[in-house]
Amino acid sequence: MEFKTLRNIENSFRQIRLYAIVFAVLCISVVGYAIWQSYQFAEEQRQKIYVLDNGKSLMLALSQDAAINRPVEAREHVRRFHELFFTLAPDKNAIESNMKRAFNLADKSAFNYYKDLSEKGYYNRIISGNIQQRIEVDSVQCNFDTYPYSVKTFARQFIIRSSNLTERSLVTSCYLLNSVRSDTNPQGFNIEKFSVLENKDLQVIDR
Repeated sequence: MEFKTLRNIENSFRQIRLYAIVFAVLCISVVGYAIWQSYQFAEEQRQKIYVLDNGKSLMLALSQDAAINRPVEAREHVRRFHELFFTLAPDKNAIESNMKRAFNLADKSAFNYYKDLSEKGYYNRIISGNIQQRIEVDSVQCNFDTYPYSVKTFARQFIIRSSNLTERSLVTSCYLLNSVRSDTNPQGFNIEKFSVLENKDLQVIDR
């Protein structure tokens, strides 16, 4: 009878120990899951930015890696430079204003190209001939595998005279360097070694 009692006590201890181990494993699992969920929640919250609109209301904005947008910003930077540099009106102040804004996006190579055209009387002919010039950028090819980034731009240039419309093929090349963002350079790039590879007439349409 005494031996049977000892065996019952031993079995009870085993059961208690088993229950304790199962309970401990369960607690550890719950704590681990709670920690993991907390980490996930914290990561999700880090992707959210709350912006105070004039001290009146909170707006939710989502943050993302700035590097994801760099190719888009690079193409927009190059496109904007070409629009400013090659869009001309028969007005000296308008030309100088566009050039000044374009020079904020590039190095001295753009100014040298402008100076070369100016010395050849290109801008004077635009003004005296009452000529409008505009550009349509077809594509901007950027190579982000090496730094500085090499860029080639394909565009069409339209020269509008009172008698005809001349369409030209324009191909340029340059390199892009990372720069400081500012009001005059919102994408934070700088164009260097700008050059025109091709600028030839495609067609002339009489008006």
